[in-house]
Amino acid sequence: MRIAVIGSGIAGIASARALAQRHEVVLFEKEHRLGGHTHTHTLEMAGRRYRIDSGFIVHNPGNYPLFSAFLRQLGVGTRETEMSFAVHNRALGMYYNAHDLGGLFCQKRNLASPAFWRMLAEIRRFYRECPALLASAEDGPTLGEYLRAGGYGRYFTENHLIPMASALWSSPSARILDFPAKYLVAFMANHHMLQLSGRPVWRVLENGSSSYVEKLAAQWPVDVRLGAGVRRVNRFESHVELETADGNERFDQAVFACHSDQTLAMLGAPSTAEREILGAIRYASNETVLHRDASVLPPDRRAWAAWNADIPADPSAPCTVSYCMNILQGVDSPEPFIVSLNQRGQIAPDKIFAVMDYQHPQYDHAMVRAQTRRGEIQGLNRSWFCGAYWGFGFHEDGFRSGHEVAQALLERE
Repeated sequence: MRIAVIGSGIAGIASARALAQRHEVVLFEKEHRLGGHTHTHTLEMAGRRYRIDSGFIVHNPGNYPLFSAFLRQLGVGTRETEMSFAVHNRALGMYYNAHDLGGLFCQKRNLASPAFWRMLAEIRRFYRECPALLASAEDGPTLGEYLRAGGYGRYFTENHLIPMASALWSSPSARILDFPAKYLVAFMANHHMLQLSGRPVWRVLENGSSSYVEKLAAQWPVDVRLGAGVRRVNRFESHVELETADGNERFDQAVFACHSDQTLAMLGAPSTAEREILGAIRYASNETVLHRDASVLPPDRRAWAAWNADIPADPSAPCTVSYCMNILQGVDSPEPFIVSLNQRGQIAPDKIFAVMDYQHPQYDHAMVRAQTRRGEIQGLNRSWFCGAYWGFGFHEDGFRSGHEVAQALLERE
């Protein structure tokens, strides 16, 4: 068969790689690079070159089994990293690094703060109580509803749980309380985050995340079309037809490995089910800045962590997150390499290396229900849908969905 794969993120890479073993595969990518959220930048500082990631960064073998096996097959090296988490509340002048006791109390006044001690107690209580949500077959409450019903305090909610969830899902802090509580808890339980010991060892790719994309692209038999955005996909009984700036092209099957809203926009005549399911999944845009301005990190270097949540002094402004890439990627440089989401106004312009816009799915009950209806549209009208949005929104979810689409197509022969 002749198969079109639209989108070169991890879902498109997984599906195209598997399908190309037995079929003619053409991969369409609207950007001028492969990889989607896998994005590594080559930067210079003080006469040295560094490869710094700004999108996909970490994984662990236990929660990313398919992706980890893929890396081993390619011969791509990985190394352990630190997944520490810090919070800086500028209104309160409070900060901490949750990685260890030294980080929790690097600001000595936390030792004498009743509110801080209550927060630590509520962290333990939340970890102990929230797994009960998983026993119910019902959708359950939103996170905000669950916290109110449980009598959790604002200090814990605003200075730990919301910043942590916002950092995990690259989601605006204002929307975190609308997350389905059961969904968030399921993710945390699956990743052993509800326990204070025995957590997984996270890893990063040596030489940057894009190293796997570069290695694969040098060896696979896929016809890659960069800068080739697909405008429209029309489905017929005998074939599908893709419309691009270069004209129309016919294929036997189409694999949509782009975001669900992008997929819906390019479908020529979407079915009612496609409109309902794909349209239920919303996205948020995150302006992502790669820079060297340490003012976005906690004021005490002992509080710097891999993930740094920043709660602004303005109570109406959202919590934001910055990733210290020196900690995550083990980089030794004169100044820190930092990736910040939605903080461009706080960053000195002369310290910015690059600015990107990444879209991330937003989890609510409508999205979770849409995920359960995937079978209503999968494989119909010569159309296949894959992406991390079918799962928790992470790299393994994207790889798994692309792999599953490829296997389903291969079994149809």
